[in-house]
Amino acid sequence: HTNPCGVAIGATLEEAYEKAFNADPLSAFGGIIAFNRKVDKATAMKASDPFMEVIIAPGYEDEALEIMQRKKNLRVLELAINDGEDLLVKSVEGGFLVQEADSGAITVDDLQVVTKNKPSDEELKELLFAWKVVKHVKSNAIVVTKNGQTLGVGAGQMNRVGSAAIALEHGGDKCAGAVLASDAFFPFKDTVELAARYGIKAIIQPGGSVRDEESIEECDKHGISMVFTGMRHFKH
Repeated sequence: HTNPCGVAIGATLEEAYEKAFNADPLSAFGGIIAFNRKVDKATAMKASDPFMEVIIAPGYEDEALEIMQRKKNLRVLELAINDGEDLLVKSVEGGFLVQEADSGAITVDDLQVVTKNKPSDEELKELLFAWKVVKHVKSNAIVVTKNGQTLGVGAGQMNRVGSAAIALEHGGDKCAGAVLASDAFFPFKDTVELAARYGIKAIIQPGGSVRDEESIEECDKHGISMVFTGMRHFKH
């Protein structure tokens, strides 16, 4: 399904892997591990312990490769990191669709703070991390993160608050002080209301709804900071 069940960053690759796996170990079972750095021995020892189908990375140290090759039925792939394709092609019955790839990136300078409460520098970093993750989740997509780790991923629901409910319920009490990212704007304030009940402190979303003001007022009511990106992801 290509929806990530756990994503994380860390001071080392081993730390990043452990945080990503622990984000949702149940869903990670029998899945795919993707790394954005060369895999070292320490990481290979941890990553080859649970049952996984595939590990993919831009490279492997010799000792790491030896460890992974001992695992029966584990497919180890190498793929160079690139900037992605300019075009995205989707096959449909009777033909195919071609569109520009979602390759847009944002920085702190691109964010518009729309609430009375402004996010701290640490919250801004966390919001950008959550925004990077939600790009790769199928719409309607909601991602909750804290300390560079996903706490909950709500993917592919037919309404936005449904995806938010999945992500927040998975995070549970850990959501207190976390941030929330939405791949498209909030059509209603219900997602903010739900986020407030779980203790979310900051929200990142594209903005652009005719009811933006209602969501902003709801954030102000609960002391939540919210930023607009001015762009959406909306993956299908």
